[in-house]
Amino acid sequence: MTQRNTTQDAAAQPVDQTNIRPFKVNIPEEALTDLQRRLVATRWPGKELVEDASQGVQQAMLQQLTRYWATEHDWRKAEAKLNALPQFTTEIDGVDIHFIHVKSQHKNTLPLLITHGWPGSVIELLNVVGPLTDPTAHGGGAEDAFDLVLPSLPGFGFSGQPTELGWDPGRVGRAWAELMKRLGYNRYVAQGGDIGANVTDAMARQAPTGLLGIHLNFLSAFPFAVGAALFGGLVPAGLFKRIAIAVIANRAEKKEPVALEALAALFRRGYFVEMPEHPQTIGYALTDTPVGMAAWMLDHDADSYEKISRAFLDGQPAGGLTRDRIVDNMTLYWLTNTATSSARLYWENFRTIFASIASGEKSPELSLPVAFTVFPDEIFQAPRSWADAVYPNLIYFNEADKGGHFAAWEEPEIFASELHTAFRSLR
Repeated sequence: MTQRNTTQDAAAQPVDQTNIRPFKVNIPEEALTDLQRRLVATRWPGKELVEDASQGVQQAMLQQLTRYWATEHDWRKAEAKLNALPQFTTEIDGVDIHFIHVKSQHKNTLPLLITHGWPGSVIELLNVVGPLTDPTAHGGGAEDAFDLVLPSLPGFGFSGQPTELGWDPGRVGRAWAELMKRLGYNRYVAQGGDIGANVTDAMARQAPTGLLGIHLNFLSAFPFAVGAALFGGLVPAGLFKRIAIAVIANRAEKKEPVALEALAALFRRGYFVEMPEHPQTIGYALTDTPVGMAAWMLDHDADSYEKISRAFLDGQPAGGLTRDRIVDNMTLYWLTNTATSSARLYWENFRTIFASIASGEKSPELSLPVAFTVFPDEIFQAPRSWADAVYPNLIYFNEADKGGHFAAWEEPEIFASELHTAFRSLR
């Protein structure tokens, strides 16, 4: 059975690689029946031997999620929510790219492209559509309105899966520039978090015609000293030791040692090790069992896991991290069979990073304006000093009052407000 089941409108139009085709989601009922069967037939391991999450995703929480997924969740509602928005596909560099394109009703709007992350999708961005395209309906001003472009990363969701090597964040960035060109935008801004920050950073370093500036809510580029401390095995041991000591001892900003420790812990996390190394290996399990895929996604970061646990165990969601939206996102991955292809983006990204380090090649300078927001429950709190070091044209830096790693998903109003403020000077 083919897992990636969709329908595309305008099928009678002539085949044209640059043609933008309207798109609707229409998953066959048998695919949903198969998913439910697999959920009900889950073979469970023994319960963890601790009372906390120190051994990983807890059985009681995952069983509650699975029960909800199998008996209460309605994919058709998610499908209708997606289909209520203008969706399209277009072939770029040999891969079909799916994207949502919502034009504001206000005048003099600024086009904005947002790149989602992993294990997210365009679903994590749906609740920011209103605040960004129609700010007057959310307590803002018409002068802050955006035209919104939300593409699905290659190998994610309804975008095609690359069949050749080389689809790293830089190549995705070039594809995004081509997408904006096809849409007729000659001036626009871009935003990204999680691995979408890698794409947005790469895109800004390429500085395609029309890109005015970027906003990030996750730091994916680091000062040399921080990078050397993380990847010490790739520089001489003596140099690594001196750099690491210098970073930790730097008290110009007290947040630096804490941020370095949290960042190092991220690089030891399971998915952050396995997907850059062997995405195909973990992909077999992710593709065979929806519960196994769900557990892998849930073990992303401690804060998000705690908030998602509360949604299922206590009925207390954190903002937009509701049971339905969480399971909508997991169902999208399952139905499109993209758990493995999405993991390969990490392999491509790290392959590019290590090749650059090994060659001694420096990343291109980024001179475009950059805005940055730190959310308080992020995996690590990027210090202002780090952002200043890697982005010499940092035009905005703010620490938000609320929100975590999936900021647009969890706190859409705060996220939208940050973008309104960050890009105001570039209009």
